[in-house]
Amino acid sequence: MDTKHVYLVDDNPEIRFHLKGLLVQKGYSVYDFDSAQTFLDGLENLAHPCVLVVDMRMPKLSGLDLQYQLKLKNLYIPSIFISGESQPQEIIDAMKTGAIEFLWKPFKSEHLIAALDRGLAIDIENTNIQNRKIKLQALQADLSQKENEVFLLMRKGLKNKEIGEKLGVFSDTVKKHRAQVLAKMQVTTLHELLQLWEGIEPSA
Repeated sequence: MDTKHVYLVDDNPEIRFHLKGLLVQKGYSVYDFDSAQTFLDGLENLAHPCVLVVDMRMPKLSGLDLQYQLKLKNLYIPSIFISGESQPQEIIDAMKTGAIEFLWKPFKSEHLIAALDRGLAIDIENTNIQNRKIKLQALQADLSQKENEVFLLMRKGLKNKEIGEKLGVFSDTVKKHRAQVLAKMQVTTLHELLQLWEGIEPSA
């Protein structure tokens, strides 16, 4: 596994000092922030794989506020909420916004470590999917308009004749476009093409 990055957001300096020391000893790379806004201001430096450990109740922006801000930015970071006091609805809202764990202060270090490792595994998978999506979108962008139309119908399982009828072109023309699609997607068969795009939705 690559460096394990933990982003710790808590307005209590003693808690940050204690948790950072503990996690650094365990081999994590820890970045601590005294407020949600400070963390948000440094998002461009975010490193993966990572997990966010965030206090539920902080001045100005709470842990939940931070989660909502990340959601608005279309950023998903596996998050662990920590709290000394929280209402049941706060816990429910935290889990709804993507938290993977909620820990009551004081909590056992092994519970935090277990949650962190689970979050890191999730982030590795999500990052791999995102990187794959970016690569495939670049390949799709290289298709001509007609090739892209053929590609989208190929993914739906249509045969050459059916694609030709849909697009108003001859089957031989469809064959030529299919060959170009496969070449540009760097595969040799339709099966490979479908496997390549499994779980990824192409642009229309």
